[in-house]
Amino acid sequence: MSRNINTQRRHFLQYTGIASAAAAFPGLTQAMNQSVGNRPSPDFHPDVEIEFKLESVSIPIFPGPDTRVWKVYGKVLKGPQQSLENLPGSYLAPTLHLQTGQKVRIYLRNNLPAETILHWHGLHVPSKMDGNPMYAIHHGGTFVYEFEILNRAGTYWYHAHTHSVTAKQVYSGLAGLIIVNDPEELAVGLPKGAYDVPLVIQDRSFDSNNQLQYSNHMMQRMRGFLGNRIMINGEPDFVLPVENRSYRLRLLNGSNSRIYKLAWDDGSPVTLVGTDGGLIPAPKNLPYIMLAPAERRELWVDFSDKPVGTELTLRSIPFSGASMHGGMMGGGMMGGGMMGSRRGGMGGRMSGNALPAGGDYPVLKVKVVKQARSNDPLPQHLTLIKPLRLQDAVNRERPRTITLSMRHMSALLNGRSYKMNDIQPDEVIPVNSLQLMVFDNGYHGGHGMAMPHPMHLHGEQFQVIKREVNPRFRGMHASVSKGLADFGWKDTVLVMPGERVTILKPFNDFKGLFMYHCHNLEHEDLGMMRDFLIK
Repeated sequence: MSRNINTQRRHFLQYTGIASAAAAFPGLTQAMNQSVGNRPSPDFHPDVEIEFKLESVSIPIFPGPDTRVWKVYGKVLKGPQQSLENLPGSYLAPTLHLQTGQKVRIYLRNNLPAETILHWHGLHVPSKMDGNPMYAIHHGGTFVYEFEILNRAGTYWYHAHTHSVTAKQVYSGLAGLIIVNDPEELAVGLPKGAYDVPLVIQDRSFDSNNQLQYSNHMMQRMRGFLGNRIMINGEPDFVLPVENRSYRLRLLNGSNSRIYKLAWDDGSPVTLVGTDGGLIPAPKNLPYIMLAPAERRELWVDFSDKPVGTELTLRSIPFSGASMHGGMMGGGMMGGGMMGSRRGGMGGRMSGNALPAGGDYPVLKVKVVKQARSNDPLPQHLTLIKPLRLQDAVNRERPRTITLSMRHMSALLNGRSYKMNDIQPDEVIPVNSLQLMVFDNGYHGGHGMAMPHPMHLHGEQFQVIKREVNPRFRGMHASVSKGLADFGWKDTVLVMPGERVTILKPFNDFKGLFMYHCHNLEHEDLGMMRDFLIK
Protein backbone atom coordinates (compact mmCIF):
# COMPACT_ATOMS: atom_id res chain seq x y z
CA MET A 1 0.00 0.00 0.00
CA SER A 2 1.45 3.33 -1.07
CA ARG A 3 -0.18 5.39 1.66
CA ASN A 4 -3.21 5.58 3.91
CA ILE A 5 -3.04 9.07 5.36
CA ASN A 6 -3.48 12.22 3.36
CA THR A 7 -0.34 14.26 2.80
CA GLN A 8 -1.98 17.40 4.22
CA ARG A 9 -2.44 15.58 7.52
CA ARG A 10 1.13 14.34 7.43
CA HIS A 11 2.43 17.88 6.91
CA PHE A 12 0.25 19.03 9.77
CA LEU A 13 1.90 16.52 12.06
CA GLN A 14 5.35 17.51 10.93
CA TYR A 15 4.71 21.17 11.76
CA THR A 16 2.87 20.73 15.04
CA GLY A 17 4.75 17.76 16.47
CA ILE A 18 3.59 14.21 16.99
CA ALA A 19 3.10 14.58 20.72
CA SER A 20 0.72 17.53 20.57
CA ALA A 21 -1.19 16.06 17.64
CA ALA A 22 -1.57 12.72 19.38
CA ALA A 23 -2.94 14.50 22.44
CA ALA A 24 -5.51 16.27 20.26
CA PHE A 25 -6.38 13.24 18.16
CA PRO A 26 -5.76 9.77 19.57
CA GLY A 27 -5.12 7.63 16.51
CA LEU A 28 -2.98 9.98 14.44
CA THR A 29 0.16 8.33 15.76
CA GLN A 30 -1.11 5.01 14.42
CA ALA A 31 -1.78 6.61 11.07
CA MET A 32 1.73 8.03 10.95
CA ASN A 33 3.32 4.61 11.19
CA GLN A 34 0.98 3.34 8.46
CA SER A 35 -0.77 0.81 10.71
CA VAL A 36 -4.30 2.18 10.37
CA GLY A 37 -6.21 0.13 7.82
CA ASN A 38 -3.02 -1.38 6.40
CA ARG A 39 -3.38 -5.01 7.53
CA PRO A 40 -5.85 -7.17 9.46
CA SER A 41 -5.74 -6.95 13.25
CA PRO A 42 -4.79 -10.29 14.84
CA ASP A 43 -7.20 -9.73 17.73
CA PHE A 44 -10.23 -8.98 15.51
CA HIS A 45 -12.18 -12.12 14.59
CA PRO A 46 -14.72 -11.36 11.87
CA ASP A 47 -17.99 -13.20 11.33
CA VAL A 48 -18.05 -11.84 7.78
CA GLU A 49 -15.02 -11.12 5.61
CA ILE A 50 -15.47 -9.41 2.24
CA GLU A 51 -13.19 -8.25 -0.55
CA PHE A 52 -14.06 -5.15 -2.58
CA LYS A 53 -12.22 -4.46 -5.82
CA LEU A 54 -12.69 -1.05 -7.45
CA GLU A 55 -12.29 -1.15 -11.23
CA SER A 56 -12.78 1.18 -14.20
CA VAL A 57 -14.96 -0.82 -16.62
CA SER A 58 -17.54 -0.45 -19.38
CA ILE A 59 -21.04 -1.84 -18.91
CA PRO A 60 -24.12 -1.92 -21.18
CA ILE A 61 -26.75 0.56 -20.03
CA PHE A 62 -28.31 1.58 -23.36
CA PRO A 63 -28.26 0.05 -26.85
CA GLY A 64 -25.04 0.94 -28.60
CA PRO A 65 -21.70 1.72 -26.95
CA ASP A 66 -21.09 0.57 -23.39
CA THR A 67 -20.83 3.19 -20.65
CA ARG A 68 -17.58 3.74 -18.79
CA VAL A 69 -18.11 3.63 -15.01
CA TRP A 70 -16.23 3.02 -11.79
CA LYS A 71 -17.48 -0.28 -10.51
CA VAL A 72 -17.17 -2.09 -7.16
CA TYR A 73 -16.93 -5.88 -7.36
CA GLY A 74 -17.43 -7.86 -4.17
CA LYS A 75 -16.62 -11.37 -2.97
CA VAL A 76 -17.41 -13.08 0.34
CA LEU A 77 -14.22 -14.59 1.78
CA LYS A 78 -15.76 -15.80 5.04
CA GLY A 79 -19.28 -16.06 6.40
CA PRO A 80 -22.71 -16.36 4.75
CA GLN A 81 -22.63 -15.94 0.98
CA GLN A 82 -25.88 -13.97 1.18
CA SER A 83 -23.96 -11.24 3.02
CA LEU A 84 -23.17 -9.72 -0.37
CA GLU A 85 -25.28 -9.26 -3.50
CA ASN A 86 -23.44 -8.20 -6.65
CA LEU A 87 -25.43 -6.22 -9.22
CA PRO A 88 -23.79 -7.18 -12.52
CA GLY A 89 -26.28 -5.31 -14.73
CA SER A 90 -25.91 -2.03 -12.84
CA TYR A 91 -23.18 0.51 -12.18
CA LEU A 92 -24.14 0.40 -8.48
CA ALA A 93 -21.83 -1.25 -5.96
CA PRO A 94 -22.87 -4.55 -4.31
CA THR A 95 -25.58 -4.56 -1.65
CA LEU A 96 -24.40 -5.73 1.78
CA HIS A 97 -26.83 -7.78 3.91
CA LEU A 98 -25.61 -7.75 7.51
CA GLN A 99 -26.89 -8.55 11.00
CA THR A 100 -26.72 -6.46 14.14
CA GLY A 101 -23.84 -7.76 16.26
CA GLN A 102 -21.82 -9.19 13.37
CA LYS A 103 -18.13 -8.38 13.17
CA VAL A 104 -17.16 -7.39 9.64
CA ARG A 105 -13.81 -7.13 7.87
CA ILE A 106 -13.67 -5.56 4.40
CA TYR A 107 -10.59 -5.42 2.19
CA LEU A 108 -10.84 -2.36 -0.08
CA ARG A 109 -8.52 -2.81 -3.08
CA ASN A 110 -8.21 0.25 -5.29
CA ASN A 111 -7.54 -0.47 -8.96
CA LEU A 112 -8.86 2.92 -10.10
CA PRO A 113 -6.70 5.62 -11.70
CA ALA A 114 -7.25 7.87 -8.67
CA GLU A 115 -7.15 7.78 -4.89
CA THR A 116 -10.33 6.97 -3.03
CA ILE A 117 -11.85 5.80 0.25
CA LEU A 118 -15.33 4.55 1.28
CA HIS A 119 -17.57 5.88 4.05
CA TRP A 120 -20.18 3.65 5.74
CA HIS A 121 -23.04 6.14 5.81
CA GLY A 122 -25.17 5.88 8.94
CA LEU A 123 -23.12 3.16 10.65
CA HIS A 124 -21.71 3.71 14.13
CA VAL A 125 -18.07 2.67 13.66
CA PRO A 126 -14.67 3.78 15.03
CA SER A 127 -13.21 6.98 13.62
CA LYS A 128 -10.38 5.28 11.76
CA MET A 129 -12.91 2.97 10.03
CA ASP A 130 -15.35 5.75 9.08
CA GLY A 131 -13.84 6.69 5.72
CA ASN A 132 -12.35 10.09 6.54
CA PRO A 133 -10.67 11.55 3.41
CA MET A 134 -7.32 11.50 5.26
CA TYR A 135 -7.23 7.72 4.72
CA ALA A 136 -7.64 7.80 0.92
CA ILE A 137 -5.54 5.16 -0.84
CA HIS A 138 -3.87 5.43 -4.24
CA HIS A 139 -4.11 3.04 -7.18
CA GLY A 140 -2.81 -0.34 -6.08
CA GLY A 141 -3.44 0.38 -2.40
CA THR A 142 -5.51 -1.59 0.12
CA PHE A 143 -7.43 -0.40 3.15
CA VAL A 144 -8.69 -2.93 5.71
CA TYR A 145 -11.90 -2.04 7.53
CA GLU A 146 -12.82 -3.81 10.76
CA PHE A 147 -15.95 -2.97 12.72
CA GLU A 148 -18.93 -4.44 14.51
CA ILE A 149 -22.48 -3.71 13.36
CA LEU A 150 -23.79 -1.73 16.33
CA ASN A 151 -26.78 -0.23 14.51
CA ARG A 152 -30.33 -1.42 14.75
CA ALA A 153 -31.99 -2.88 11.67
CA GLY A 154 -32.37 -0.39 8.86
CA THR A 155 -31.38 0.77 5.39
CA TYR A 156 -27.89 2.28 5.28
CA TRP A 157 -25.41 2.82 2.44
CA TYR A 158 -21.77 3.39 1.56
CA HIS A 159 -20.07 5.69 -0.90
CA ALA A 160 -16.79 7.31 -1.86
CA HIS A 161 -15.65 10.12 0.44
CA THR A 162 -12.52 11.44 -1.23
CA HIS A 163 -11.42 15.03 -0.61
CA SER A 164 -12.81 17.46 -3.24
CA VAL A 165 -13.90 14.70 -5.67
CA THR A 166 -16.63 12.87 -3.73
CA ALA A 167 -19.33 14.11 -6.14
CA LYS A 168 -17.60 12.84 -9.28
CA GLN A 169 -16.68 9.49 -7.73
CA VAL A 170 -20.19 8.78 -6.43
CA TYR A 171 -21.60 9.89 -9.79
CA SER A 172 -19.27 7.44 -11.53
CA GLY A 173 -20.60 4.48 -9.53
CA LEU A 174 -18.91 4.29 -6.13
CA ALA A 175 -22.03 3.80 -3.97
CA GLY A 176 -24.08 0.86 -2.71
CA LEU A 177 -26.67 -0.18 -0.13
CA ILE A 178 -26.26 -1.77 3.31
CA ILE A 179 -29.31 -3.57 4.71
CA VAL A 180 -29.05 -4.46 8.38
CA ASN A 181 -31.45 -6.93 10.03
CA ASP A 182 -32.06 -7.81 13.67
CA PRO A 183 -34.49 -10.18 15.47
CA GLU A 184 -36.83 -7.40 16.60
CA GLU A 185 -37.41 -6.14 13.09
CA LEU A 186 -37.86 -9.61 11.61
CA ALA A 187 -40.61 -10.30 14.15
CA VAL A 188 -42.64 -7.20 13.21
CA GLY A 189 -44.31 -8.86 10.22
CA LEU A 190 -43.41 -6.50 7.39
CA PRO A 191 -43.15 -7.95 3.86
CA LYS A 192 -40.00 -10.05 3.38
CA GLY A 193 -37.98 -11.66 0.62
CA ALA A 194 -39.16 -10.71 -2.86
CA TYR A 195 -41.67 -8.29 -1.31
CA ASP A 196 -38.93 -6.23 0.40
CA VAL A 197 -37.53 -4.10 -2.43
CA PRO A 198 -34.59 -1.64 -2.24
CA LEU A 199 -34.76 1.27 -4.71
CA VAL A 200 -31.82 3.64 -5.22
CA ILE A 201 -32.97 6.86 -6.92
CA GLN A 202 -30.37 8.88 -8.83
CA ASP A 203 -30.31 11.39 -11.68
CA ARG A 204 -27.73 11.13 -14.43
CA SER A 205 -26.96 12.67 -17.82
CA PHE A 206 -25.53 10.80 -20.80
CA ASP A 207 -24.09 12.05 -24.09
CA SER A 208 -24.97 10.75 -27.56
CA ASN A 209 -22.27 8.08 -27.15
CA ASN A 210 -23.87 6.72 -23.94
CA GLN A 211 -21.15 8.19 -21.70
CA LEU A 212 -21.84 9.84 -18.36
CA GLN A 213 -21.77 13.63 -18.54
CA TYR A 214 -20.52 15.58 -15.56
CA SER A 215 -19.18 19.12 -15.60
CA ASN A 216 -17.45 20.99 -12.83
CA HIS A 217 -18.14 24.62 -13.69
CA MET A 218 -18.80 26.99 -10.81
CA MET A 219 -22.55 27.35 -11.36
CA GLN A 220 -22.99 23.57 -11.08
CA ARG A 221 -20.83 23.48 -7.97
CA MET A 222 -22.91 26.20 -6.35
CA ARG A 223 -26.23 24.67 -7.38
CA GLY A 224 -25.34 20.99 -7.31
CA PHE A 225 -25.48 18.55 -10.22
CA LEU A 226 -28.88 17.99 -11.86
CA GLY A 227 -29.23 15.27 -14.48
CA ASN A 228 -31.73 14.83 -17.28
CA ARG A 229 -32.67 11.22 -16.56
CA ILE A 230 -33.86 9.33 -13.49
CA MET A 231 -32.12 6.02 -12.84
CA ILE A 232 -33.48 3.39 -10.44
CA ASN A 233 -30.97 0.85 -9.11
CA GLY A 234 -28.60 2.05 -11.84
CA GLU A 235 -31.05 1.21 -14.64
CA PRO A 236 -32.91 3.51 -17.06
CA ASP A 237 -36.63 3.17 -17.78
CA PHE A 238 -37.03 1.02 -14.69
CA VAL A 239 -40.41 -0.63 -14.12
CA LEU A 240 -41.10 -2.43 -10.82
CA PRO A 241 -43.23 -5.56 -11.42
CA VAL A 242 -45.42 -6.41 -8.42
CA GLU A 243 -48.16 -8.78 -7.31
CA ASN A 244 -51.38 -7.29 -6.00
CA ARG A 245 -50.37 -7.49 -2.35
CA SER A 246 -48.33 -5.44 0.15
CA TYR A 247 -44.67 -4.51 -0.33
CA ARG A 248 -41.92 -2.84 1.67
CA LEU A 249 -40.06 -0.32 -0.48
CA ARG A 250 -36.70 0.95 0.78
CA LEU A 251 -35.91 4.27 -0.92
CA LEU A 252 -32.46 5.86 -0.96
CA ASN A 253 -31.82 9.23 -2.56
CA GLY A 254 -28.38 8.52 -4.02
CA SER A 255 -28.40 11.64 -6.19
CA ASN A 256 -25.65 14.23 -5.90
CA SER A 257 -27.94 17.17 -5.13
CA ARG A 258 -31.51 16.55 -6.34
CA ILE A 259 -34.30 16.72 -3.74
CA TYR A 260 -37.48 14.73 -4.40
CA LYS A 261 -41.05 15.35 -3.23
CA LEU A 262 -42.58 11.92 -3.82
CA ALA A 263 -46.29 11.22 -4.17
CA TRP A 264 -48.44 8.55 -5.84
CA ASP A 265 -50.11 9.76 -9.02
CA ASP A 266 -53.50 8.29 -8.00
CA GLY A 267 -53.61 10.44 -4.86
CA SER A 268 -53.06 7.57 -2.41
CA PRO A 269 -51.31 8.54 0.81
CA VAL A 270 -47.71 7.51 1.32
CA THR A 271 -47.40 5.10 4.26
CA LEU A 272 -44.08 5.63 6.01
CA VAL A 273 -42.64 2.86 8.22
CA GLY A 274 -38.94 3.78 8.42
CA THR A 275 -36.38 6.55 8.03
CA ASP A 276 -32.55 6.75 8.02
CA GLY A 277 -32.05 4.69 11.17
CA GLY A 278 -34.70 2.02 10.67
CA LEU A 279 -38.32 1.57 11.69
CA ILE A 280 -40.32 4.35 13.31
CA PRO A 281 -42.65 3.56 16.25
CA ALA A 282 -45.86 3.37 14.18
CA PRO A 283 -46.86 3.83 10.53
CA LYS A 284 -47.52 7.39 9.34
CA ASN A 285 -49.80 8.28 6.42
CA LEU A 286 -48.45 11.36 4.64
CA PRO A 287 -49.63 13.14 1.47
CA TYR A 288 -46.04 12.99 0.14
CA ILE A 289 -42.51 12.49 1.41
CA MET A 290 -39.48 14.71 0.98
CA LEU A 291 -36.30 12.80 0.12
CA ALA A 292 -33.06 14.80 0.18
CA PRO A 293 -29.68 13.42 -0.90
CA ALA A 294 -28.51 10.60 1.43
CA GLU A 295 -31.89 10.27 3.17
CA ARG A 296 -33.73 6.96 3.30
CA ARG A 297 -37.44 6.31 3.58
CA GLU A 298 -39.10 2.93 4.02
CA LEU A 299 -42.66 2.65 2.69
CA TRP A 300 -45.42 0.08 3.13
CA VAL A 301 -47.47 -0.08 -0.06
CA ASP A 302 -50.58 -2.21 -0.57
CA PHE A 303 -51.45 -3.09 -4.17
CA SER A 304 -54.10 -5.66 -3.17
CA ASP A 305 -56.98 -3.59 -4.58
CA LYS A 306 -55.24 -3.17 -7.95
CA PRO A 307 -56.15 -5.64 -10.71
CA VAL A 308 -53.43 -7.20 -12.85
CA GLY A 309 -52.39 -4.73 -15.53
CA THR A 310 -52.68 -1.65 -13.31
CA GLU A 311 -49.86 0.89 -13.60
CA LEU A 312 -48.96 3.44 -10.93
CA THR A 313 -46.30 6.15 -10.89
CA LEU A 314 -44.41 7.63 -7.98
CA ARG A 315 -43.80 11.22 -9.06
CA SER A 316 -41.72 14.07 -7.77
CA ILE A 317 -44.23 16.90 -7.53
CA PRO A 318 -43.58 20.67 -7.41
CA PHE A 319 -42.22 22.49 -4.38
CA SER A 320 -40.50 25.80 -3.67
CA GLY A 321 -36.95 26.41 -2.51
CA ALA A 322 -35.30 23.56 -4.40
CA SER A 323 -32.64 25.65 -6.08
CA MET A 324 -30.58 28.81 -5.71
CA HIS A 325 -32.48 32.05 -5.46
CA GLY A 326 -31.12 35.05 -7.24
CA GLY A 327 -30.62 37.35 -4.29
CA MET A 328 -29.27 37.59 -0.79
CA MET A 329 -31.23 35.98 2.02
CA GLY A 330 -31.17 39.15 4.04
CA GLY A 331 -33.21 40.94 1.37
CA GLY A 332 -36.50 39.21 2.08
CA MET A 333 -38.37 36.21 0.76
CA MET A 334 -37.15 34.98 -2.62
CA GLY A 335 -39.75 33.82 -5.10
CA GLY A 336 -39.76 30.86 -7.43
CA GLY A 337 -37.45 27.93 -6.88
CA MET A 338 -39.51 25.52 -8.95
CA MET A 339 -37.67 26.34 -12.16
CA GLY A 340 -40.23 25.32 -14.70
CA SER A 341 -43.33 23.19 -14.80
CA ARG A 342 -44.41 19.74 -15.89
CA ARG A 343 -42.35 17.61 -18.22
CA GLY A 344 -43.33 14.23 -19.54
CA GLY A 345 -41.21 11.12 -19.62
CA MET A 346 -38.30 10.05 -17.49
CA GLY A 347 -36.02 12.66 -19.04
CA GLY A 348 -34.61 12.40 -22.55
CA ARG A 349 -31.21 10.76 -22.78
CA MET A 350 -30.16 13.09 -25.59
CA SER A 351 -31.62 16.21 -23.99
CA GLY A 352 -29.15 18.76 -22.71
CA ASN A 353 -31.66 20.17 -20.23
CA ALA A 354 -31.79 18.89 -16.67
CA LEU A 355 -35.06 17.82 -15.12
CA PRO A 356 -36.32 20.86 -13.20
CA ALA A 357 -35.33 21.22 -9.57
CA GLY A 358 -38.57 21.29 -7.61
CA GLY A 359 -40.54 20.48 -10.75
CA ASP A 360 -42.93 17.70 -11.73
CA TYR A 361 -41.64 14.50 -13.31
CA PRO A 362 -42.07 10.71 -12.94
CA VAL A 363 -39.58 8.82 -10.78
CA LEU A 364 -40.77 5.20 -10.47
CA LYS A 365 -43.28 3.21 -12.52
CA VAL A 366 -44.98 0.23 -10.87
CA LYS A 367 -46.95 -2.40 -12.81
CA VAL A 368 -49.16 -5.10 -11.30
CA VAL A 369 -48.25 -8.23 -13.25
CA LYS A 370 -49.45 -11.14 -11.10
CA GLN A 371 -52.32 -12.20 -8.85
CA ALA A 372 -51.06 -12.66 -5.29
CA ARG A 373 -51.75 -15.71 -3.16
CA SER A 374 -50.97 -14.09 0.19
CA ASN A 375 -50.66 -10.71 1.85
CA ASP A 376 -49.03 -9.12 4.89
CA PRO A 377 -51.23 -6.68 6.83
CA LEU A 378 -49.77 -3.40 8.02
CA PRO A 379 -48.54 -3.74 11.63
CA GLN A 380 -49.87 -0.95 13.82
CA HIS A 381 -46.82 -1.10 16.12
CA LEU A 382 -43.35 -1.26 14.59
CA THR A 383 -40.75 -0.56 17.26
CA LEU A 384 -40.03 1.25 20.49
CA ILE A 385 -37.78 4.30 20.29
CA LYS A 386 -36.76 6.07 23.46
CA PRO A 387 -36.81 9.84 22.85
CA LEU A 388 -33.62 11.65 23.71
CA ARG A 389 -34.16 14.22 26.49
CA LEU A 390 -33.13 17.84 26.35
CA GLN A 391 -32.24 17.81 30.05
CA ASP A 392 -29.62 15.11 29.38
CA ALA A 393 -27.66 17.28 26.92
CA VAL A 394 -24.43 18.51 28.48
CA ASN A 395 -24.81 21.84 26.66
CA ARG A 396 -28.56 22.30 27.01
CA GLU A 397 -28.08 25.98 27.95
CA ARG A 398 -25.61 26.65 25.11
CA PRO A 399 -26.49 24.69 21.95
CA ARG A 400 -23.81 24.27 19.31
CA THR A 401 -24.99 26.37 16.37
CA ILE A 402 -23.76 25.53 12.86
CA THR A 403 -24.44 28.35 10.41
CA LEU A 404 -24.85 27.30 6.76
CA SER A 405 -23.94 29.83 4.10
CA MET A 406 -23.20 30.19 0.39
CA ARG A 407 -21.30 33.31 -0.58
CA HIS A 408 -18.37 34.51 -2.68
CA MET A 409 -18.31 31.20 -4.59
CA SER A 410 -17.83 29.35 -1.29
CA ALA A 411 -19.93 26.91 0.74
CA LEU A 412 -19.26 27.42 4.45
CA LEU A 413 -20.05 26.08 7.91
CA ASN A 414 -19.76 28.79 10.58
CA GLY A 415 -17.91 30.84 8.00
CA ARG A 416 -15.26 28.13 7.51
CA SER A 417 -14.34 25.99 4.54
CA TYR A 418 -12.99 22.46 4.89
CA LYS A 419 -9.37 21.97 5.91
CA MET A 420 -7.84 18.76 7.18
CA ASN A 421 -5.77 20.42 9.88
CA ASP A 422 -8.21 22.97 11.19
CA ILE A 423 -10.04 21.71 14.29
CA GLN A 424 -11.39 24.76 16.13
CA PRO A 425 -12.23 24.92 19.87
CA ASP A 426 -15.99 24.80 19.18
CA GLU A 427 -15.46 21.57 17.20
CA VAL A 428 -14.04 19.60 20.13
CA ILE A 429 -16.66 17.40 21.84
CA PRO A 430 -16.29 15.14 24.90
CA VAL A 431 -16.87 11.45 24.22
CA ASN A 432 -20.00 9.82 25.70
CA SER A 433 -21.93 13.09 25.71
CA LEU A 434 -25.31 14.14 24.35
CA GLN A 435 -25.11 17.41 22.42
CA LEU A 436 -27.80 19.94 21.59
CA MET A 437 -27.08 21.24 18.08
CA VAL A 438 -28.73 23.75 15.76
CA PHE A 439 -28.39 24.05 11.97
CA ASP A 440 -29.11 27.66 10.97
CA ASN A 441 -29.79 28.18 7.25
CA GLY A 442 -30.43 31.92 7.22
CA TYR A 443 -33.08 31.95 9.93
CA HIS A 444 -32.08 35.51 10.79
CA GLY A 445 -31.17 36.37 7.19
CA GLY A 446 -27.87 37.58 5.78
CA HIS A 447 -26.21 34.19 5.11
CA GLY A 448 -25.77 34.58 1.37
CA MET A 449 -27.60 32.65 -1.36
CA ALA A 450 -30.79 30.89 -0.24
CA MET A 451 -30.41 27.14 -0.82
CA PRO A 452 -31.58 23.94 0.89
CA HIS A 453 -28.87 21.87 2.58
CA PRO A 454 -29.18 18.19 3.58
CA MET A 455 -26.91 18.08 6.63
CA HIS A 456 -25.21 14.80 7.53
CA LEU A 457 -23.27 13.96 10.70
CA HIS A 458 -20.97 10.95 10.82
CA GLY A 459 -21.02 8.56 13.75
CA GLU A 460 -24.02 7.81 15.92
CA GLN A 461 -27.43 8.90 14.67
CA PHE A 462 -29.53 11.75 16.06
CA GLN A 463 -33.13 12.81 16.70
CA VAL A 464 -34.76 15.96 15.32
CA ILE A 465 -36.26 18.08 18.11
CA LYS A 466 -37.84 21.03 16.31
CA ARG A 467 -37.93 23.22 13.21
CA GLU A 468 -38.26 27.00 13.20
CA VAL A 469 -39.03 29.01 10.06
CA ASN A 470 -38.38 32.68 9.40
CA PRO A 471 -41.80 34.27 8.64
CA ARG A 472 -40.54 35.47 5.24
CA PHE A 473 -40.00 31.83 4.21
CA ARG A 474 -43.24 30.29 5.50
CA GLY A 475 -44.77 30.03 2.02
CA MET A 476 -41.75 28.15 0.76
CA HIS A 477 -41.68 25.91 3.81
CA ALA A 478 -45.40 25.10 3.50
CA SER A 479 -44.71 23.38 0.17
CA VAL A 480 -42.51 20.75 1.89
CA SER A 481 -43.46 20.68 5.56
CA LYS A 482 -45.97 17.79 5.48
CA GLY A 483 -43.40 15.41 4.04
CA LEU A 484 -40.25 16.15 6.06
CA ALA A 485 -40.72 12.99 8.18
CA ASP A 486 -38.55 13.88 11.19
CA PHE A 487 -39.38 10.59 12.91
CA GLY A 488 -37.12 8.09 14.64
CA TRP A 489 -33.36 8.03 14.20
CA LYS A 490 -31.73 10.15 11.51
CA ASP A 491 -28.25 10.79 10.15
CA THR A 492 -29.23 13.38 7.50
CA VAL A 493 -31.70 16.22 7.86
CA LEU A 494 -32.92 18.63 5.19
CA VAL A 495 -32.55 22.27 6.28
CA MET A 496 -34.59 24.56 4.03
CA PRO A 497 -33.80 28.24 3.37
CA GLY A 498 -34.79 30.51 6.23
CA GLU A 499 -34.98 27.56 8.60
CA ARG A 500 -33.38 26.55 11.89
CA VAL A 501 -33.38 22.83 12.80
CA THR A 502 -32.54 21.63 16.32
CA ILE A 503 -31.30 18.09 16.97
CA LEU A 504 -30.01 15.98 19.85
CA LYS A 505 -26.89 14.05 18.85
CA PRO A 506 -25.10 11.42 20.96
CA PHE A 507 -21.31 11.09 20.63
CA ASN A 508 -20.80 7.74 22.33
CA ASP A 509 -18.10 5.04 22.38
CA PHE A 510 -15.51 6.28 19.90
CA LYS A 511 -12.88 9.03 20.01
CA GLY A 512 -11.32 10.65 16.96
CA LEU A 513 -12.45 12.66 13.97
CA PHE A 514 -16.04 12.50 12.75
CA MET A 515 -17.19 14.68 9.89
CA TYR A 516 -20.24 16.88 9.47
CA HIS A 517 -21.17 18.29 6.10
CA CYS A 518 -23.79 19.12 3.52
CA HIS A 519 -24.76 16.05 1.46
CA ASN A 520 -25.28 18.09 -1.64
CA LEU A 521 -22.06 16.52 -2.88
CA GLU A 522 -21.00 19.53 -4.93
CA HIS A 523 -21.38 21.68 -1.81
CA GLU A 524 -19.30 19.16 0.16
CA ASP A 525 -16.54 19.30 -2.45
CA LEU A 526 -16.77 23.09 -2.48
CA GLY A 527 -15.84 23.08 1.22
CA MET A 528 -19.13 22.74 3.13
CA MET A 529 -17.61 20.09 5.39
CA ARG A 530 -15.78 20.08 8.71
CA ASP A 531 -14.45 17.66 11.35
CA PHE A 532 -15.53 17.24 14.95
CA LEU A 533 -12.81 15.98 17.28
CA ILE A 534 -14.28 13.62 19.87
CA LYS A 535 -11.92 13.22 22.82
